[in-house]
Amino acid sequence: MNYIKHLNAAFHRCYADDRLRPGHVSLYMALFFYWNLHRFAEVFYANRTEIMKMAKIGSRSTYHRLIKELSEWEYIEYLPTQSPARKTMVRLYHFRTTDSTVTGPTGTLMQRYCPKNVPPTLYTKQNKQYKLSEERKPKNEIEVIDFFKRKNWPSLDAKKFYNHYQGVGWKVGKAPIADWRAIAGNWMLKADEIKKTAAMKTVAKNGDHLMTQNQKDYDEPL
Repeated sequence: MNYIKHLNAAFHRCYADDRLRPGHVSLYMALFFYWNLHRFAEVFYANRTEIMKMAKIGSRSTYHRLIKELSEWEYIEYLPTQSPARKTMVRLYHFRTTDSTVTGPTGTLMQRYCPKNVPPTLYTKQNKQYKLSEERKPKNEIEVIDFFKRKNWPSLDAKKFYNHYQGVGWKVGKAPIADWRAIAGNWMLKADEIKKTAAMKTVAKNGDHLMTQNQKDYDEPL
């Protein structure tokens, strides 16, 4: 049993089946997970409590409805038992793929779906360059200054911020910036830390005039 080919075929069949709902797909994947744990046995024990937890199904009635529908639609074979001494078993049908078709348990052929209108990715392997949308970087320096003013941040810091990231192509290291406003917030946090550190160094260098080593007698009147 080929793990990848089976899942590919199952996903293609799920795509083409309008009867399925998210609960069906979730339950099928949970059953597949336990089938894998049982090393793809012909039949395996379906522990309802564990499978419901894995599939995120909170109702027993929903579980029984979904598993019976999967059985009716020939995704699985549900083998319930009325005897408390016997365990409820499940069999998963084998799905397989060829180069152009998907074959189901009854031998019916389904055309493999290949999407035509694939949205362009942000990263192209050919030129190894990221394509940034205009929303991920400011339009110009004025937009940055206006943003800093709304945050009550100095305009000088806005110009420094814009010039720095304009010079590096609006990247952090090699990764493109996803949100320049968030980066601006980090820029100001670091600027405040630098100012505080500089102030502490100045105090340490010049001495704190509020501190003294002289012993005072506080019993004496001022």
